[in-house]
Amino acid sequence: MSGTGAAMRVVDTLLRAVGGRSVMLRLPAPAVPSDPAEQLGNATPLFQEVELAPVVYRQARATVAAGKAARWELLVSATVVEQLVGTLAYASASVLFAGAYGVLSDDELLEIESATAEQAFGQPYAYRLMLRAPLQQMV
Repeated sequence: MSGTGAAMRVVDTLLRAVGGRSVMLRLPAPAVPSDPAEQLGNATPLFQEVELAPVVYRQARATVAAGKAARWELLVSATVVEQLVGTLAYASASVLFAGAYGVLSDDELLEIESATAEQAFGQPYAYRLMLRAPLQQMV
């Protein structure tokens, strides 16, 4: 267990040292039925954005083919993911990322294609998110 804690601290330090930044994870906001229209199923979807930091980007594909969206790899500290899973009462990190609408970075919403855990001693120390830019924003 102490090895996992050390691995998490090392990753946190490395992510900050190589220019780690923060992004926002866009999640559905909890529903609060207060309006009769909402009770009929006509509710406007609401979002909440939570900060992920430290994170580091890496372009996953050097060239973008015609009709294909740009892909990015985002390495996220497991420390912040564990805090979010506990605070927001998600069953696991995979449920958290599967329910997210995407990652908001520099006013661009990137879709999460996949999320995998990097592990040491059977415990995650970082998460690798594969992100895709929306096709409509491709020029």
